[in-house]
Amino acid sequence: VIRQVDVNIRVKSVRASHGKVTRAEPISALYEQNRAHHVGTLAILEDQMCMFTTDYDREQMGYSPDRVDALVWAATDLMLGPQASQPSIRRIV
Repeated sequence: VIRQVDVNIRVKSVRASHGKVTRAEPISALYEQNRAHHVGTLAILEDQMCMFTTDYDREQMGYSPDRVDALVWAATDLMLGPQASQPSIRRIV
């Protein structure tokens, strides 16, 4: 779908080896340390972030937190580098 809009857009396929909560923990820490923040209004994403806790049950909630998951993948790649198992923060200039 993305390439139908623009064939030059870089798309990186990813595959989850851990659950969403585990993937989100290092990114959550960045927010807690005020090392990450949003610019502008992202109401749906922020609502999902507030509801996404360690006991989140997508069956009970009726949806998967897709925006949070996309944010976690992007922030992991940008802030923690390709090997999130070695959490060294990179400064984006």
